[in-house]
Amino acid sequence: MSSYADRLSALREQLKRDRLDGFVVPLTDEHMSEYVGEYAQRLAWLTGFQGSAGTAVVLPQEAAIFTDGRYTLQVRQQVSADDWQYVGVPQTSVEGWLGEHAPDGGRIGYDPWLHTRTWVDAARKALAERGAELVAVDTNPIDKVWPDKPSPSDATLTIQSDKDAGKSSAAKRAEIADWLHERKADAVVLSALDSIAWAFNVRGGDVSHTPVALAYAIVNSDGTADLFVAPEKMTDAVAQHLGNAIRVHDRTAFAPALAAFKGKRVAADPERAVAAIFDSLDAGGAKILSLRDPVVLAKALKNPAEIAGHKAAQARDGAALSRFLRWCEIELPKGGQTEMSAADRLRRFREDTGVLKDLSFDTISATGPNGAIPHYKVTDESSLPIERGQLYLVDSGGQYADGTTDVTRVVPVGPPTAEMKDRFTRVLQGHIAIATAIFPDRTLGAQLDSFARRPLWDAGLDFAHGTGHGVGSYLSVHEGPQRIASPLYPGGASLEPLRAGMFLSNEPGYYKGGDFGIRIENLVLVIEKPVPGAEATMLGFETLTFAPIERDLIEPSMLTAGERDWLNAYHANVLRIIGPQLEGEDRSWLEGKCAPV
Repeated sequence: MSSYADRLSALREQLKRDRLDGFVVPLTDEHMSEYVGEYAQRLAWLTGFQGSAGTAVVLPQEAAIFTDGRYTLQVRQQVSADDWQYVGVPQTSVEGWLGEHAPDGGRIGYDPWLHTRTWVDAARKALAERGAELVAVDTNPIDKVWPDKPSPSDATLTIQSDKDAGKSSAAKRAEIADWLHERKADAVVLSALDSIAWAFNVRGGDVSHTPVALAYAIVNSDGTADLFVAPEKMTDAVAQHLGNAIRVHDRTAFAPALAAFKGKRVAADPERAVAAIFDSLDAGGAKILSLRDPVVLAKALKNPAEIAGHKAAQARDGAALSRFLRWCEIELPKGGQTEMSAADRLRRFREDTGVLKDLSFDTISATGPNGAIPHYKVTDESSLPIERGQLYLVDSGGQYADGTTDVTRVVPVGPPTAEMKDRFTRVLQGHIAIATAIFPDRTLGAQLDSFARRPLWDAGLDFAHGTGHGVGSYLSVHEGPQRIASPLYPGGASLEPLRAGMFLSNEPGYYKGGDFGIRIENLVLVIEKPVPGAEATMLGFETLTFAPIERDLIEPSMLTAGERDWLNAYHANVLRIIGPQLEGEDRSWLEGKCAPV
């Protein structure tokens, strides 16, 4: 179709044929994934929005797109105000908006494979107040009007070795079986793609930058399991790896299989399993236990092999990033480079390692005003030339068989202004406050979030996103359940206590709309911290990411002695870990960047 306006019109016509007065379009897939395959990019096809989180609602006379503070600028650049209202979340919920705008007595459609039961219940209640009805559709109406809709990926499964995983699939399934016995349950449904990949020690290629395969699984209390995956994804090697205790079925057999648990106690995660799964279990007569997927926490607590692998991945990734930062310092001031060309160059440095599997997400390569969009995604159309006087922000990462990386650095193109240095230094102070925090075991990430904001708050400033997210082990770059975040910002706070063995990002920022953006991001590991005389187990962070932090953007007079000591010790470690991988002028450059401040 020639335009997004045409697509919106086509959807409205289809809704009329389906006898619907509206439809809800979330950005997710049948597994409640954050990042989805091309076949599930319905929101992007309909609206043009390229962010990684959002929802649209289409009614006969109006349409709205819901995004959080990370996308306030981006959604206005990519989605036409002529056709769409911009609505901010969490200030306004999708279901709350529906309760105010849906036609009286109307029929609002939703795809039960793309929403949680919790959302369905809330939306149904909000609509009932207007005498309107929430209607589950058998076929998503967007799929009926999307003429060249991609098919799901047919990439084959691959094996994650026990050496890299640190534990066999059999051992993991035995632990899940123990969890089931404790709850007197017969089985648990796994629908989150990273949970399935972790539990079975397999990986896939069905989602860009996230090595997972489209599949469902049911793990039984005897440690056996049923894996539902398209037959073309299987290989003889994968079948041998899975063994006889894992029965493999076509992915299409999953929904019917849920009807076979009559009278059985079956666990399903209300946050990660879609409404259709609960509906199918209900229809089959199962006793549903609404419990969090047992893989979620087990996956977040990294074992020694995963930690060692991550450190190895970080070391090689940091060397690639350092080579790129030197390239930026030389080439960007000359002119002729764009956001896209710089992102391509960084990818080549990572590919030069010889073991890069993929990027861990689309590189945020942002200069000047685009840097003020926290989750900016560069395209051929949006790519700006990188010019003197700007700040260039690059948030990027790599997927390696032994680890997943995520790091952000900022490069000044020419001399920075006093304002840029002030803001950068305040962000650095917040970063150091997190890196050096010591806190009791089971502290919530939300309790630490303000540490990162205090230097900005002192100047009346803030940033509208969380401070830290979990990270997988050659899996999703965004992994729960742990977070360092305030309930006021996108994603909200997590009630999951921090525990030794968890990976997190440490990434405070500052964004001046229309001008520049700053973010400093390293990954950290939660570890026990010995404190003399402590009356409780104390935790802290071990920094895992090593690449120079731009010294030309630091105002040294603003740093305390302790902050300066941390920065100098950090750069000494960068030189120790990264230095041996660099030669000649690259090594000399790194030595200069890591000299004491």
